[in-house]
Amino acid sequence: MGNVDQRKLLSVLCHGSIFFSYTILSIGVPIVVLLTTDDSVVKENAKESLNFHINIFIYVVISVLLIAVLIGIPLLFVFGIVSIIMPIIAIVKVLDNSDIPYKYPFIFRFF
Repeated sequence: MGNVDQRKLLSVLCHGSIFFSYTILSIGVPIVVLLTTDDSVVKENAKESLNFHINIFIYVVISVLLIAVLIGIPLLFVFGIVSIIMPIIAIVKVLDNSDIPYKYPFIFRFF
C-alpha cells in the first residue's frame, strides 16, 4: 500500500471511529493510530479526532445536566446531528486532500 493510501486509510479510520460506537472503541482507534504512526498528517488527524470526541462527550454531559431546564433535550438533538455530520465532512475532506489535516470548527483543542 502506498504512503498516500495508508495516510488516507488511517486518517479516515480516525475520523470515522465515532461511528463504531460511543464506547472506548471510538477513542481507542485514534489513540492507537496516534501512538503507532510516524506520519505527521495522520498524527494531526488523530489528535483532531480525539479532540472532537472529547468535545462531543463534554457537550453531551452538559446537555444531560440541562435537561431539568428543558434546554438540554434540543441540545442533545443538535449534538447528535453534529456528531454524525462533522465526521462525514472530515472524511470527505481527508479523501479529497490527504496532505492537509482536517480541523473541526468550534471545538476546544486539548492535544
